[in-house]
Amino acid sequence: MENDTYKTLAAPGPETLFKEKNSKFFGYAYPITTEDVVKPIIAELRKRHSGAGHFCFAFQLGTEPNVTHRANDDGEPNNTAGMPIYGQIQSFGVTNVLVVSVRYFGGVKLGVGGLISAYRTSAQMALEASEIIEKTIDIHYTVKFGYQDMNKVMRIIKEKNLTIISQLMENDCTITIATRKKNAPAVLEAFEAAYGISIQ
Repeated sequence: MENDTYKTLAAPGPETLFKEKNSKFFGYAYPITTEDVVKPIIAELRKRHSGAGHFCFAFQLGTEPNVTHRANDDGEPNNTAGMPIYGQIQSFGVTNVLVVSVRYFGGVKLGVGGLISAYRTSAQMALEASEIIEKTIDIHYTVKFGYQDMNKVMRIIKEKNLTIISQLMENDCTITIATRKKNAPAVLEAFEAAYGISIQ
């Protein structure tokens, strides 16, 4: 059966620090819901760590089959930073998450293998330090109905234990509801069976 839950972070995790041959890697993990917040978060970290050389990150948004991700090496050799960070996001099985590793160069080159391992460890520490929670994948429906059908609609919402996201009560009423993905077909059916109610 199709999975209708996903794992993400409860809140931004604490700063972590990994040291390798005098280089310092500060790790951060954030829950995000859109790509728009990535740039401001990186800009904020650049201010906080004005002496750091690299701000490497990876993020993933969405759930199967609509997953988007990006990995950024920020000047490190190709695929030595962003992809190892993204690999940790995958291995923790989390989504809607941004992981950033901020590197201060310590004067000793780490080499490609050393970099990959350091960024991987930094990302792993950031995710381990964060609280990971499970959320349900919710399907949102908009239910439209005449005022006279209000009780019918409210009864279904109660029976099916639905979350009301917003409601507009005028001559015609509109309620937006959310339900877990696996319950969605039954919810749709209940509303469609009720006469005079449209749902989309």
